[in-house]
Amino acid sequence: MASREFLKILSSARTGDVSAQQKLAEAYLTGAFKTPIQPANALIWLEKSYLSLKNQGPEAQSSNTSEIAKILNQMANIPLVETVNSPAFQFGWESFWQIAQESQESNSTLAAKWQLANLLVNPSNEEIQSQLMDWLKRKPGAGLSESLANLDFGGLQKIGRQYLQELADGGGVFAAHAKELLIKLQPKNEALSSLWNAWLADENEDALMQAAEFGLTIAKLTLGLRLAQLDGAESKSNASLKKAAHWLELAAKDGDRDAWYALGEIYRRPQFSGYNATESDRCFDRAADLGHAQAQLRKGASLWRKREKIEEKVRGLQASYWVWQANQQGLTEAKELLNKILESCPNPAKNDWYDLALYAEQAINHHAEHKLDQDWLLLCHRIIVANQFNFSKAELLLCEVGQLQLEHCVVVDIRWELPKILPRLIQIETIQQRRALLAAGKAFAGAELDLEGNIRQRRYRFDQVTSWLRTTFSKNLKPADTELA
Repeated sequence: MASREFLKILSSARTGDVSAQQKLAEAYLTGAFKTPIQPANALIWLEKSYLSLKNQGPEAQSSNTSEIAKILNQMANIPLVETVNSPAFQFGWESFWQIAQESQESNSTLAAKWQLANLLVNPSNEEIQSQLMDWLKRKPGAGLSESLANLDFGGLQKIGRQYLQELADGGGVFAAHAKELLIKLQPKNEALSSLWNAWLADENEDALMQAAEFGLTIAKLTLGLRLAQLDGAESKSNASLKKAAHWLELAAKDGDRDAWYALGEIYRRPQFSGYNATESDRCFDRAADLGHAQAQLRKGASLWRKREKIEEKVRGLQASYWVWQANQQGLTEAKELLNKILESCPNPAKNDWYDLALYAEQAINHHAEHKLDQDWLLLCHRIIVANQFNFSKAELLLCEVGQLQLEHCVVVDIRWELPKILPRLIQIETIQQRRALLAAGKAFAGAELDLEGNIRQRRYRFDQVTSWLRTTFSKNLKPADTELA
């Protein structure tokens, strides 16, 4: 069921409110206001917003330039492949090419190039590509620039491959995705397949060498690992390690995370003439960035050991992120270390504020009936969040609710008011915890900054609200209400 906020924005968008149309598109992209994520609908509303600005006449258009640019930047985040059958696809198709061809490279330019390359050349999108070819036959040129309008689908695919190579070589946010797609696009001719199959079936080392020389990434990785003999059976000579490093570097350039991790180990071997601890750390970091679980744990553990020397807003935050990433992949050691870095309080019934949180939940659910002021509602949300994460009273009253949640944990930092109280990092472990944070974040997002007042005013309001909650709900709480949503 759509939320009130969503329906209000939808109503304004339908009347032609450009800002509301952009907010509606953002909701369909991110799932805000409990909206189902629908890129095609997002594209439709961005088109409406764009046309509204374009149709305001020449004089108004000059003042709308920044708003139009904002719409195009927002659109670069839409997964184009999911909008091919949308009524607004032509608008998206033309706009993505326009953004991709901008002379000044920006994040939106890179995003547009990636979306176009992914649509045009990813073998996983063959069915969509077939639909796109049919669409292009019905709409030749499709409003593209002169340099693109005369190209057939094969010519557009060639440009898509160029974009893909640019992204892979550029080292930006889409480099890893581009490299993975380039690996998928490597030639898989019969000769290469037969060489790899010969290695798998008979462990034919000549076949493995030829497959690596022909550019098969997994063959390069396998050959490098065999030469390095990283299983610890015996120490290899410097000559073997040099050859191993050569093949692993080639595999690493293809974006293989196992190759990066193996290179990190080779650079740490004392018998390797190229021993370099700094380069080893760089390789481990690259493997961690690409999702290698052991590398992520290693990076997190290293950051945790060096936490006293690292300058960061909250000590241990960087370490907790990488260890959490490794834990997400099921590493037992990561779970053990994560429990040392982050506090855990998954059971709200065992935490402070439990009874008050139950009452606060009831108050929020029936706030219209009780005619609660907004500052009282905000405090109810604070109580619920405080119960989920076992806050102290000072943390409950002073925490910046909108800044609590990160991807993997909650950061409780009230040093802005009480400098001697150290920040805390707490795991987010349950759906109830995430729901509490989401609901509180939405409530605080629309509130005035100074609504809650200073600490004295907050303490006074806390006493008022908690007394009212106990008086109003302690006798009326039903058994079905005892589980916090």
